[in-house]
Amino acid sequence: MQSAHRSTLMCAAMSMVLLQDATGEETTGLEGAVSDTAQDAGQEISRLQEFFAGVYDYFFSTDFLANVIASALVILFGLFAYRVLTHGLPRVLRWRRRRAEDLLDAESVARIKRQDTAITLIRNALRYVIFVILALFILSIFVRNPLPATAGATIIAAVIGFGAQSFVRDVIAGFSIIFEGQYSVGDFIEVQPQGVSGIVEELGLRMTKIRSLSGEVSFVPNGVMQGVTNYVSGQQRFTVEVQLSDAEAVPRVLGSLKEASELYLIPPRLVERDDGEDRTRLRIVAGVLPSMAWLVEENLVERIKAAAGEDALAAPPLVYKVDQANLRRVRELLPKEAEKNLPPEAERKLRSS
Repeated sequence: MQSAHRSTLMCAAMSMVLLQDATGEETTGLEGAVSDTAQDAGQEISRLQEFFAGVYDYFFSTDFLANVIASALVILFGLFAYRVLTHGLPRVLRWRRRRAEDLLDAESVARIKRQDTAITLIRNALRYVIFVILALFILSIFVRNPLPATAGATIIAAVIGFGAQSFVRDVIAGFSIIFEGQYSVGDFIEVQPQGVSGIVEELGLRMTKIRSLSGEVSFVPNGVMQGVTNYVSGQQRFTVEVQLSDAEAVPRVLGSLKEASELYLIPPRLVERDDGEDRTRLRIVAGVLPSMAWLVEENLVERIKAAAGEDALAAPPLVYKVDQANLRRVRELLPKEAEKNLPPEAERKLRSS
């Protein structure tokens, strides 16, 4: 019994010794890990302190202040150059224009439109060119060796370019519009599928600025235009033929033409009267802006009907659009054989032109 009790006590003592040794080793390992972590944190904090101290010293150093002053001077010079060029070049392009009181023919109007288009393009291009030049100058001021920074900026620009495909598409479409002469500043156009119509105020490389008759200004990117209708003359010329069975209705019809005449570019006027045995034919001409065709096709026709009366009208008023210059051009392009086969009405219009 005593020997068994002694062996039990010896085992317990040995277990206590082993447990104390293991606990001491774990404590020593934990203290070492904490010490290493504290050292690493201290190093990171010291690095951050050095970084912020360097940033603070840089922003409040004489070199940085000198760079800021030099950059401000470059920006001011760039703005001054932009103002001078955008105001000086238009004067150079316009100095040969005629006086405002001189009569302008179609060729002079087209030349003025081309000059205005060139002016807007120059202003638009100068904006981008001067911005790029200023950015490169400022980069060279802050970065003594700009080549690595420029290479990095080129890579960034290439990456951004993949996401700016719509911008590149608009610029390419703008070049196509300009080189093909699809429209110019001052033209009245209608853009599809947006349905925007108005006068072109500015033609840029990326977008076109259009002002409608009601005053709204629309900015249409060049790349989204699927079709453009250019009203070169800036107006639509209508001819209204009225056939009356009662000659006494003629004064009433002519009196109705004076109503709302201020809305027309060319107020309605009588250009031809043909008195027959049983009817009188009136040919009336009017000109309106392209988006106001309803003024003739609906308003004027209804006023003529109301003034003449149903009993005096031999036939409903006939409305058609005729441009004499285009008729002459068609007559020159048509071969003689095709011109002989034209309908009588078309042949009569060609001869009268």
